[in-house]
Amino acid sequence: MNKTLLALTAALFASPAWSDTMITHVNGMQVGADGRLQHFNTLVIDGQGKVKAVMDRAEFHKAGITEVVDGGGRTLLPGFVDAHGHVMDLGFAAVHLDLTGTTSLADLQQRLRTYAAAHPNDAWLIGFGWNQESWPDKKFPTAADLDAIVPDRPVVLERVDSHAILVNSAAMRAAGVSPATPAPAGGNIINGLFVDTARELVDKAIPATSDAQRDEAFAKAQEILLGFGLTGAGSMSTTIDDWNTFRRAGDAGRMQVRLMVYLLDDFLPAGSDPFAVVPRPTDWMYGDRLRAVGVKFFADGALGSRGAWLKRPYADKPDTTGNRLHSDAELRANEDAAAARGFQIATHAIGDAANAQAIGNYEWLNGKYGTNRRWRIEHAQIVDCADLPRVGRAGIIASMQPTHQTSDRQMAEKRLDPPRLKCAYAWQSMLKTGAKLAFGTDFPVESPNPFPGLSAAISRQDVNGQPAGGWYTEQRVTLEQALTAYTRGAAYADFAEDRIGALEPGKWADFILVDRDPTTVNAQELARTQVLETWVAGKKVWSAAPRASGAPERGK
Repeated sequence: MNKTLLALTAALFASPAWSDTMITHVNGMQVGADGRLQHFNTLVIDGQGKVKAVMDRAEFHKAGITEVVDGGGRTLLPGFVDAHGHVMDLGFAAVHLDLTGTTSLADLQQRLRTYAAAHPNDAWLIGFGWNQESWPDKKFPTAADLDAIVPDRPVVLERVDSHAILVNSAAMRAAGVSPATPAPAGGNIINGLFVDTARELVDKAIPATSDAQRDEAFAKAQEILLGFGLTGAGSMSTTIDDWNTFRRAGDAGRMQVRLMVYLLDDFLPAGSDPFAVVPRPTDWMYGDRLRAVGVKFFADGALGSRGAWLKRPYADKPDTTGNRLHSDAELRANEDAAAARGFQIATHAIGDAANAQAIGNYEWLNGKYGTNRRWRIEHAQIVDCADLPRVGRAGIIASMQPTHQTSDRQMAEKRLDPPRLKCAYAWQSMLKTGAKLAFGTDFPVESPNPFPGLSAAISRQDVNGQPAGGWYTEQRVTLEQALTAYTRGAAYADFAEDRIGALEPGKWADFILVDRDPTTVNAQELARTQVLETWVAGKKVWSAAPRASGAPERGK
């Protein structure tokens, strides 16, 4: 028995009463606070749903246990915490038109045709998930492409990165705009494609969703997250309507996933007090399942729609450097106002110019508030190599998504030149600066499934093993580093490390059982790991249905 487990067992014996539940005969593993992989056979849970101890052996220590669960030798891991996701968007994407994985414009059109026929009474048709970079011609679709399928009802189809929407002519008429409408600063309008700030011109015309529709979407989102082994998530770009949805679920006892909420920077109309509803970070609610902790701001758009703000022009479109969404002074003033109220600050920055702006702002904020506020950069995809050391020195958390690298690889090679790719998706370089790394998926931009993310992180390859040998392999991380970023690191990024992220005495017993040992399989097999059970606060809240022989695995 190692020293850590010996100490935990001693703590168990020192307690006046035994815990209620023992999960034994498991291949338990987690990364300890020292960064090393820790193995255990048994997990002991107290009557409140918190960890009492983890142990190597349990056969002599069952006295007083009210329930013993035999894990059947299955692998047990701490519940994953996705540092960056969009919870309500995930739910809405699941109940609306799903365009993820479309292989061509014709595929998109056929899915739209089928959905429209199945929903004849929907006044607006809403869809999510298309990505022209996955199509043979790589061309952006147009309003005319949608008009050919649905000419009489508004159609709004959100691109996979959420930074652009494609709309038909009926939607433009309903919104009072046209392809000739001038784009606002920080946005573009191109043949029915509304990018970054321009999408607000159409978004405001979309009919409001009812509370019942929101509740349905949130229930679906929780089901999806639990099914992929996620017991916690940083809920990014949370609107007041989203917040109220979470509160309704909590009040009704329906909160299962733990949400650390980051409010959208413009979650109320211009001219309103942005902190009228949630004036300061909240305490934990509903058994540590909900807390408002921060505010998220945007420095630029996305690389796929050429909205990421670069220091030099795009390699495949030299007439643009992307979309700068705020001046330095404006972004600094907005973030300062939120920081003054105690909120943590998270800044979306993808291009190297946007990342430089975010780093500079945080350096300035450190001078006013100190270095212990855990400022976050969301994505940090393209960082100037010269700016990387500043991330660690400023104590910034790099909130990154490994599957963005595998999804973006070929597109990034077109958008950027090799010198800029050297410090792109630079996980290992981030760690070497001393920065904290927090992993997530940016769901529903990517699948919430953390296992393809772990695979990408350690291999720099996709689930099919491409490219051969990996992509800029110096940025690979170890399995221990990747697991840490998806558990302890993500919890730390959300100011939740005292409650979740590890199976340690006093923390919540949030864990999963999976179908394989991540230490004994290759990267591609790791990506195909299936979650068998998900437990939150010591209670099983999700279980996989038995899979018929020959049936495909989830997430493939």
